[in-house]
Amino acid sequence: MTAPTSTPNPFKNLPRTGQPDRTLLLMVFFIITSGILLASHNAPLMESLGSLGSFLKNPIVEALFVSLFLANVLFAYLWKAAPWARMLVGVGSLLFVLPLAGREDTSLLDLSIQIMIFAALALGLNIVVGLAGLLDLGYIAFFAVGAYLWGIFASPRFAEVLRYYGENPGATNAGTLAIGLFLLVVTVASLVYISRLTARTAPTAVSTWSFRLASLGAVAGLTLTLRAVMVLMSGSADSLEAGINPGFFWLFLALSIMAAAIVGVLIGLPVLKLKGDYLAIITLGLGEVIRVLANNLDLYSAGSQGITPIGTASVPWFNAAAGALGFSEDQHYLLFLYALVLVVIGVILLVNVRLDRSRIGRAWIAIRDDEVAAQAMGVPLMQTKLIAFATGASFAGVMGMIFAAKQTFISPESFVLNQSIMVLAMVILGGMGSFPGVILGAGVVTLLNLRILPGLGEATANLGIPQEVNPGQLQRLIFGAILVAMMLLRPEGLLPNRRRQLELHHEDHQEDDSAQGNAGALGKGSGDVYSAGYAPAKEDDKAGGSR
Repeated sequence: MTAPTSTPNPFKNLPRTGQPDRTLLLMVFFIITSGILLASHNAPLMESLGSLGSFLKNPIVEALFVSLFLANVLFAYLWKAAPWARMLVGVGSLLFVLPLAGREDTSLLDLSIQIMIFAALALGLNIVVGLAGLLDLGYIAFFAVGAYLWGIFASPRFAEVLRYYGENPGATNAGTLAIGLFLLVVTVASLVYISRLTARTAPTAVSTWSFRLASLGAVAGLTLTLRAVMVLMSGSADSLEAGINPGFFWLFLALSIMAAAIVGVLIGLPVLKLKGDYLAIITLGLGEVIRVLANNLDLYSAGSQGITPIGTASVPWFNAAAGALGFSEDQHYLLFLYALVLVVIGVILLVNVRLDRSRIGRAWIAIRDDEVAAQAMGVPLMQTKLIAFATGASFAGVMGMIFAAKQTFISPESFVLNQSIMVLAMVILGGMGSFPGVILGAGVVTLLNLRILPGLGEATANLGIPQEVNPGQLQRLIFGAILVAMMLLRPEGLLPNRRRQLELHHEDHQEDDSAQGNAGALGKGSGDVYSAGYAPAKEDDKAGGSR
């Protein structure tokens, strides 16, 4: 027999009708929402439109237009449109339309920076919670480390610290500095040697105690060195009244990453032997310890009064370019931070993707799924968990520094437990383990908290609604109801990771083939199933179902 030949379909290459052209639809949506956003944030134009302008300036309407415009970036990612159209919409939205609208309304530029800061925090916590499966409720502590590191040195607080050490030098001198440096170098070298030694052989009691003593010596050496430097620099306190030179901003970006990563390791070392609820409680407590320290170390953090004013980087050529584009002088630093955060978000996203596809990323996922199985396959649990903690903490540290530069003021109230809970909600709402998902979750939660819910309160303030049921007084209730509804309707998140989606809907993907073959007893009305070790179904049958 000859195989039947298939008849060619003459309509195969014709364009499909009834399906919208995604590229055209994406471009039309981008143009319309961009035009509305630019028009609604142009104050002279809104005044000339009269009642229509008043309607467009309504807080709820304005929040809706901002949300629709930001949806352009989401659609550019999700829709199967032409690559050039997706690139044009993404780049045009972030690099042209948003800055131009922010030139007319600075609060929009501030909102965009805030969304991206929280997106970076969510990406960092996603490594700890989404990939490694470590529930961290004190994540905002690393954010505080980066913020206070820059806040202390880039403000008048640094001069106050130097004056204190100048007035209270004790026995500190150049000899103290030499002793501290010597002790620091020796102990750090010892730590490296012990780590390499234990990597080749199993750790013993001697190596463990040696490592602990060397760590203590390193802390002592660092303390002596820093105190000696502060005393020797105390004569320069008057010249540092406004903080250090803004040119050190770039150095402190790297230092904030290192400092937050070190704090992450120090917090992780004593707690990562725990898991589940115990890990969540102890990280919550350690996060609160950082906040309480910031509240009580008045000399360095100014306590509950906070640190202000905090400087930012000075980039003359960027300021000149911003001025040529029509930005006022007080907007230059916001535009600079907006561009900087875009670059940092790109780097963080690239690092996340590379880590997820690397061996360490697969080790994190293995630990999250089953620690015992991962350890049996040769995954070093403590080392792998510490890398997750340090990586997530470093992202929070650099964003904390940018946050301090944007706000020009920080206080312990900026780093309360509620902020950690909010970042965790962004990760879960967007989809744990999904990088675009957690960015979307950060955008949704930030828009709800900073624009939509406050706008709802402003819009209903003068409608005569009783105080007890006024939406302005029930913002937390509405936000909580949204989260509850989301977890009930879509527990995997808005843009879930494929692996996570299969885990949550495992039963939906199981097929029951018992009605076919020899397993027909599993089908309805097809008989009984016999298994070895169970009583027979009939009195004359043998045990185990044998005939």
